[in-house]
Amino acid sequence: MAEFRAATPDQSAFLAELVGQRLLIATSVPGLYGRGGEFEDVRLRVAAMVTAAAAAEAPEQMSFPPVLPRRDLESVGYLKSFPHLAGSIFAFEGTESEAAEQYQRASRHEDWDEYQSMTDLVLTPAACYPVYPAVAARGRLPAGGITVDAGSAYVFRREPSGDPARLQMFHQREIVRIGEPALVEAWRDVWRDRAVSLLSSLGLHAVLDLASDPFFGRSGRMLAASQREQALKFEVLAPIAGPEPTAVASFNYHHDHFASVYGIELTDGTRAHTACLGFGLERITLALFAAHGLDPQAWPAEVRGELW
Repeated sequence: MAEFRAATPDQSAFLAELVGQRLLIATSVPGLYGRGGEFEDVRLRVAAMVTAAAAAEAPEQMSFPPVLPRRDLESVGYLKSFPHLAGSIFAFEGTESEAAEQYQRASRHEDWDEYQSMTDLVLTPAACYPVYPAVAARGRLPAGGITVDAGSAYVFRREPSGDPARLQMFHQREIVRIGEPALVEAWRDVWRDRAVSLLSSLGLHAVLDLASDPFFGRSGRMLAASQREQALKFEVLAPIAGPEPTAVASFNYHHDHFASVYGIELTDGTRAHTACLGFGLERITLALFAAHGLDPQAWPAEVRGELW
C-alpha cells in the first residue's frame, strides 16, 4: 500500500472548508474528490486562459482518454523512474464459480486480487504520453516541427495524502512541442515566463523555480540531481496551504528521450527533441480559492475580469 502523507493543520483546515462549501466532494479515499459546480467553473476558466495564451501558436488539437496502452508505459521507462506512482488496470477473466467467490470476498472487504489479471491498459500518468506515439505514426516531422495541444486530461498519480493539493486523479492542461532542439528549448523557455505572467494576472504570488521529478530510490536521487544540474525541469510555485508553496505548473525538456523510444525524426532523419508544459488545473483553482476566498463573486475585480 502506498504511504499516506499526513496533512499539516492548515492543510486539513483548508480541506474542511472546501468540503464544507461543497467546492470539493469527499470520498472514502484520501486524495480522491468530486468537484462542485463553482470549483469546476473556475477550473474550466483557468483552462480557457491557457487555450487563449496558446492560440497564436495554432497547435494541433489532440484528446485522449485517461488510460494508456501498457506497452507505452513500459517502453518509456516510467516503471524504472516512478514505480511508486503508477496505476495498472486489472480485470476479471475467470469462471462462474470464481466470480461467485470473488463477489463473496469483496462483499466481506477481503482480498480478492487473485481473481484479477493485469490488462493491456494502465492509468495515464502524464497527459503528454499518448502524443508521442501518435505523432511518430505519421512519419517524419515537417520543417519547424509540431506543437500539440493535448487538452485538459485526467492523469493518475498514486500519492494518497490529506493535503487537498495532492490529488490522486487530477487534470493536466498540457501542450507539447516536438522539433529541432533549439526551437524546442526556446519554446519551453518562453512558456516559463508566460506562465508566471498568466498566474500573476490572477492575483497569485507565482514564482519560477528549478525543480526535479520525484524519481524512485537511490538511483532516482542521482537522476533528480542530474535533472536539476541540466536545468531540464522548472516549476511555477504558488501558495495554497502548508509551510511551502506548491507547484502549480511545470515545464520539462526531454532531449530526444521520447523521440528515441518512438522513432520521431526531423526532416533530415535525425532524432527530434521534445518538451512539454503542464498546468495543474485543480492546484491553480485551489490557489485561487486560498488567495481570494471561497466565494468567487467576492474576488477582486481584476481577477474576475481575467477569468469572467
